[in-house]
Amino acid sequence: MNFLLFSFLKIVCVILPLLGLVAYSVLAERKISAFIQDRIGPNRVGPRGFCQPIADLLKFLLKEDYTPDHVRTVYFWLAPVISLVPAFLTMAVIPFGSTLGDQKMVIADLNVGILYTFGIVSLGVYGIVLAGYAANSKYPFLGGIRSSAQMISYEISMGMSVIPLFLLVGSLRLNDVIAYQAAHGWLLFWQPLSFVIFLVAAFAETNRLPFDLPESESELVGGYHTEYSSMKFALFFLSEYANMIASAAMMVTLFLGGWTLPFLGLDRPAADIAHGFLHIGIFLAKMVVLMVVFIWVRWMWPRFRYDQLMDLGWRRFIPLALANIVITALVLYLRR
Repeated sequence: MNFLLFSFLKIVCVILPLLGLVAYSVLAERKISAFIQDRIGPNRVGPRGFCQPIADLLKFLLKEDYTPDHVRTVYFWLAPVISLVPAFLTMAVIPFGSTLGDQKMVIADLNVGILYTFGIVSLGVYGIVLAGYAANSKYPFLGGIRSSAQMISYEISMGMSVIPLFLLVGSLRLNDVIAYQAAHGWLLFWQPLSFVIFLVAAFAETNRLPFDLPESESELVGGYHTEYSSMKFALFFLSEYANMIASAAMMVTLFLGGWTLPFLGLDRPAADIAHGFLHIGIFLAKMVVLMVVFIWVRWMWPRFRYDQLMDLGWRRFIPLALANIVITALVLYLRR
């Protein structure tokens, strides 16, 4: 009974802050883009526009939820949900802290956490492809086809980029990855090429510039969500930012030591409640830094052409990731 109760509490304590982070990531994006472009940004709703996400939520709730006559209705309604759910499921295996009391700060401490993550992430493409198919319109259909090809291409290089990490750690459990980094230093410094490949693939997997070909407004109007309005459009919006947060959380866990800060002596499980909350704060701070990188890149880089995107994925990253695996395996073999 206690296990079910604490599991439920951890789910609530992950989902509610995640929704808040999604809402205020949108505000941060608008503020950062305004700073880059020498504008003011949202500044009317609340102090310095702080309540703008609440106004946006009310707008989505109150707008007419219009379903065009020509769409495939069941799939049209199902697609936004399928697009959003994988991002929340991914967070189930992310260790967002060490311990609070005798409770591990992870919903499900799986011994194959990374395999679970990639299995769930791969489901996200179905929502986008289904949206393109259900809209029964040319622009959304093209966006869905682009997305499927793009996400399949970069899933391969993303998956291959983490293999050297697990050759070093010797375990697929994400808590073991963090423990290894606490003892030996961040894997960012041991595997910088893996980090770069994973980071770029994360941009492609979340459909962010310079890889936003599935929605590319200047070509496809709005891509796969052209026909959507009201809360169904909001769910696609939420899924994009939730996937960004999930990707940032994965990079923090795999490459940046998770909740640890070894150079400040914060590399052991919490001895008390205060240290437990400090570890959670460290994890969130690292995640916020990566989110700022996601946002900054969007407003500083132009969009790739589709042939450039596919060339980078298949002819650059996959050979590099494969070479990295071979070199890491050889080094570990010779060190034995």
